[in-house]
Amino acid sequence: MAAKALSFDVGDYVVYPKHGVGRVIELQKQEIAGMQLELYVLRFEKEKMTLRVPTNKAESVGMRKLSSDKTLKEALETLKGKPKVKRTMWSRRAQEYEAKINSGDLVSIAEVVRDLFRADDQPEQSYSERQIFEAAASRLARELAAMEETDEKAALEKILDILRKAAVTWNKDKVPA
Repeated sequence: MAAKALSFDVGDYVVYPKHGVGRVIELQKQEIAGMQLELYVLRFEKEKMTLRVPTNKAESVGMRKLSSDKTLKEALETLKGKPKVKRTMWSRRAQEYEAKINSGDLVSIAEVVRDLFRADDQPEQSYSERQIFEAAASRLARELAAMEETDEKAALEKILDILRKAAVTWNKDKVPA
């Protein structure tokens, strides 16, 4: 077996692409089907979920350490960009958004948040748009909170502030009908 490229310690915050930010609470050895396995035990507080990931599978499932400051800056800059609205069917866009959220890539998640954000003076979102927006915003906020050692609520407020300021810039171009 190759040397472990990824190694996490108990107490580390990690990002598991399908579930977001969790914390390594334990390293376990278990015998499963007659094989000795070393497992990371991850705790996701928000979902009240515990996940066991074999240490040799951590990389292949996309588990990673928190993003670098450079990646975080890039994600926050992405939020300030002009929202890209595709004219494809909602079901196709929804699939693309879900794929970006589950990629675990902070910048891709920020793109979803930016594209689905609605300022107070903009038309209402559909229920499914709102659900995807909230999932992406929560994912982004949890990683931001873990990196800045704050809570999710404060991180979400920071994200929404950036989006509101950007919306003023992008919406002033639109002339009311």
